[in-house]
Amino acid sequence: MGTVLIVEDDLINARVFAKVLTKRGNLVVKHTEDVEEVLQLAQARAVDVVLMDVSLARSFYQGKQVDGIRITQMLKADPATADLPVILITAHAMRGDREHLLAQSGADDYISKPVIDHQEFVDKVKALIPTP
Repeated sequence: MGTVLIVEDDLINARVFAKVLTKRGNLVVKHTEDVEEVLQLAQARAVDVVLMDVSLARSFYQGKQVDGIRITQMLKADPATADLPVILITAHAMRGDREHLLAQSGADDYISKPVIDHQEFVDKVKALIPTP
């Protein structure tokens, strides 16, 4: 069983993702949009994979508003968390967005919202959870 950290500012989306991941995937889910908490959980290895919303409206770090791209860059730049899998999750689903956002952030994968195929969603998340 793995633990997924959902970094999402829309509570409805967070609840839907959590329900799908716990019911279908038998995964443990944590949720926060607090950047300090994200970094602490990642550094403590309290999570196995991060689902990162690209557009975060209420996330601040050191007094500055940050989005999921910036938080992912911070995780990937830190040797202690660089190998932690991050999946971007976003409504930005235009042609070329996937490649651009993955290259910009350093994330490991990308899922567009709305999530329609719940099993595919669970499979994508589980595929990035390291096996002991």
